[in-house]
Amino acid sequence: MQTSFTPEQLADPHVAESEKILRRCVHCGFCTATCPTYVTLGNELDSPRGRIYLIKDMLENDRPADAEVVKHIDRCLSCLACATTCPSGVDYMHLVDHARVHIEDTYRRPLVDRLIRWSLAKVLPYPSRFRLALGLARVARPLAPLLDRVRPLKPLAAMLALAPRAVPPATAAENPPASPAPDSRRGRVAILSGCAQPVLDPGINAATRRLLLRLGVEIVTPQGEGCCGALVHHMGREAEALDFARANVDAWTAEIETGGLDAIIITASGCGTTIKDYGHMLRLDSDYAERAARVSALAMDVTEYLATLDLPRLESRGMTVAYHSACSMQHGQKITLQPKLLLKAAGFTVKDPAEGHLCCGSAGTYNILQPEISAQLKARKLTHVEATRADVVATGNIGCMTQLGSGLSMPIVHTVELLDWAYGGPKPARLS
Repeated sequence: MQTSFTPEQLADPHVAESEKILRRCVHCGFCTATCPTYVTLGNELDSPRGRIYLIKDMLENDRPADAEVVKHIDRCLSCLACATTCPSGVDYMHLVDHARVHIEDTYRRPLVDRLIRWSLAKVLPYPSRFRLALGLARVARPLAPLLDRVRPLKPLAAMLALAPRAVPPATAAENPPASPAPDSRRGRVAILSGCAQPVLDPGINAATRRLLLRLGVEIVTPQGEGCCGALVHHMGREAEALDFARANVDAWTAEIETGGLDAIIITASGCGTTIKDYGHMLRLDSDYAERAARVSALAMDVTEYLATLDLPRLESRGMTVAYHSACSMQHGQKITLQPKLLLKAAGFTVKDPAEGHLCCGSAGTYNILQPEISAQLKARKLTHVEATRADVVATGNIGCMTQLGSGLSMPIVHTVELLDWAYGGPKPARLS
């Protein structure tokens, strides 16, 4: 794609990076076939190619975002299926990230939209606030049908619909103490505690800890670790995202420099995609660039790490698992085979639902901010998952579990919960 940025514009490193990304696009349109919003809506401006044209026009003319641009960028799930498909290697992720920051800096959203986004940014990344909000949501749930009738308030209705009817009580497992080193230690790792996941399902990290400890892996809990920053990052609130990233880099660097770390284990693939990008996000920060790159290099999805430990092959369990590959896993991190191979080695029969490349509609806060499109994608995904006639669904992302769980006739669990069970741990609660 030909561009005409001025030398003054290219002096901005963010613009310069976007210009390089834009120039790689050859307008081929391969991305349209795998873009969930284009497949659903059929609008060229709701395809990656269409959004690239909008972003180019906005940045090249150095103008504020307008309502039309915002509408189509907001509809992007950041699922990155387009990046997997693109034959030219267009780095769409960083281009749309830049566009969202530009929107946040130059566009004034309607009041209700601003308040909802502010609330999400100030609640979801903080476990105690999120737990309180879920308690309030149970009380407010009867208001959901009324809110759903007013278009600006639809995100509030979606929030209430997504809120679980029961929240596990806060336990020490959410912030466990450092584990002693096993006698025959096979590694030393930190596990990201996370923000929303330990509130919605603390059993995921608990299963991870049990499994790793039985395999002889020492687990440490760095002080000062918090939200990875993904939620605010994808809303264009870059200053907040970078603050979260710096805090985590500080926490993990302290462990790296004292006892060393073989990996930083992440059990929510949405978080993993962002943490693996810390090196890029903080590349212009001279105080953090090198340490952030080191942290990104150590970040591993739990299945990615388990695949290095050569787990024994087990007898068949007579259970069929439909594996739902989260977008942040398959497109963001390019992890496609390890989870399925681990499940097969553990004795499960694994099935792939049709259209596995298409997003389920969760995408961080997307199912709140774009509930109508999200609902269409959810229905499409549920049809394909149910067609497998599996006994259970496994995935590696809490957002997908929340999105799909309410509509499935079969239980949905985290992949690591099945692996923990197969290798000596308790049966996952959702299977009981």
